[in-house]
Amino acid sequence: MVRMPRRDEGSGAGMAVRPYRVRTAVAAASLMAVSLGVPAAYAGYTEGERRGADGAVAAPVGERYAETRLFFGTERPDGGPAVTDAQFREFVDREVTPRFPEGLTVREGRGQWRDVASGEIVRERSYELVLLYPVAEAERYGRLVERVRKAYRVAYAQDSVARVDDRVRVSF
Repeated sequence: MVRMPRRDEGSGAGMAVRPYRVRTAVAAASLMAVSLGVPAAYAGYTEGERRGADGAVAAPVGERYAETRLFFGTERPDGGPAVTDAQFREFVDREVTPRFPEGLTVREGRGQWRDVASGEIVRERSYELVLLYPVAEAERYGRLVERVRKAYRVAYAQDSVARVDDRVRVSF
């Protein structure tokens, strides 16, 4: 049997590190990385970090940007006709492009969500809008994003437009 040192024993530099605490910390970090969807190969990296073939940390590539993704449903809660491709393109031209003239990406998709009132799963055609802007201007662009969300909710009688924000490194 291995005897674990008491708190007041050890190298004289303070409390000794107990192996079970190290194992617990490693297990917790691994579980968090898996639960957050971080690929194991990247779990130990810091933001923007890359490793070369020799394992050395390479300098981050690109500038710090904010990334905002918006998710637009097309079915109307009141049962009216779904938002068409032409209507969505017109919305982007009218509401998004003037606010984000530097560029954007639109992806078509299929979404689903649970209606809280009925418990029913609702499936619908959807759009994902990806916007990139400098972190230093995140507050200003954040307000513009909120205007886009509100404009879509009002124009097409939507309950919500989902928003996801992240920090990324971008190189053009």
